[in-house]
Amino acid sequence: MWHAAIMSNPDVRAAVATPALLGECPLWAPEEGLLYWLDIEGRVLHRYDPTAGTNETRGMPGRPGAAALGPNPGELIIAMEHELVRFSWDDPASLQPIRALEAARTGNRLNDGRTDPAGRFVVGSMWADPAAGKATGTLYQVDDTDCHHLRTGVGCPNGLAFDAVRQRVYWTDTPTERIVVADYDAETGAWENERLFFDYTDLPGKPDGACIDVEGGYWSASVYGWAVIRISPEGTVDARIDLPVEKPSMPAFGGPGLETLYVTTIGAGGGVPSAPGRDGFIPGSLLAIDGLGVAGFTDPPFAG
Repeated sequence: MWHAAIMSNPDVRAAVATPALLGECPLWAPEEGLLYWLDIEGRVLHRYDPTAGTNETRGMPGRPGAAALGPNPGELIIAMEHELVRFSWDDPASLQPIRALEAARTGNRLNDGRTDPAGRFVVGSMWADPAAGKATGTLYQVDDTDCHHLRTGVGCPNGLAFDAVRQRVYWTDTPTERIVVADYDAETGAWENERLFFDYTDLPGKPDGACIDVEGGYWSASVYGWAVIRISPEGTVDARIDLPVEKPSMPAFGGPGLETLYVTTIGAGGGVPSAPGRDGFIPGSLLAIDGLGVAGFTDPPFAG
């Protein structure tokens, strides 16, 4: 059944039209009222101010795949190449490695990740060229004392999202086109009873990044599919938002009331050229969608 609260014609606009090569990981910082987002292949950290309509950038020494809020405004924990690093926006020279997850120069890089409800950083690695079809990645769970391997033999980790209300975690290895759900104990970090949540096989595109709304709806970026879709907690598609670019990569709620859905997209990066955008939109832009009729959550700061 179609979700009645989702408007049939939400407002889709380009919040930042300057394209990223491979846009990823929009992250709303509620204390700052700002949206951080990444360009993996461009090696850039972006910071978008929706009030001023401005977008600032900081260059990175490696490919940043995911980020989490740090303990103070303007501080981030970034999953870059093979390690987690601490970064301060106001003091870029202070970038400091804090934990290596894999050996350097293996051919892998870190990709999709976020903090769980207790502040652990869960992040996956992948072979840097997804077209090679290698499954050399690992899904990691990092807390203040240890690093656990949740899954090995990963091709392209994506779609990680936590539903604290239902005590669930969602995740996908994109080439499989299958989104899984598991029971997740935020107190212990236990990931158990994994099962199929949704099969993308009959839909356009493949499952990429994702986020959760306050009703438990799972918003999935349909990369190559020109859309983001909402999947109900029961595993049924109940909303589809058509987009003017082919390769959305990850959504996140932000803005006042957490009612704007920001969506990063893939431009000239990612291995396969993007189709031209529609209606003047540029692949690689940061999109903003208003009027959805539902709000989302923010991720807690990293507790490590």
